[in-house]
Amino acid sequence: MGIPNVKRFRIQSPDGKHTATLMAVLPKGTDVDSYVSEAAQRFDWTAHEESQKQHFKIRVGQQKQKKR
Repeated sequence: MGIPNVKRFRIQSPDGKHTATLMAVLPKGTDVDSYVSEAAQRFDWTAHEESQKQHFKIRVGQQKQKKR
């Protein structure tokens, strides 16, 4: 069961190379654009990039298995 009223926002790093998804529940009347821009500035992009490197592994050439 998910959290009700959760909105997803896509934020981009200052250099424009990386993107991340931010999930938040905002109260009514909140300026969404200012919240997203502030969150993108406070986001730890170096830790996010390192966790992405550890998470994704690149496979170079898959070998076919022989049936015997």
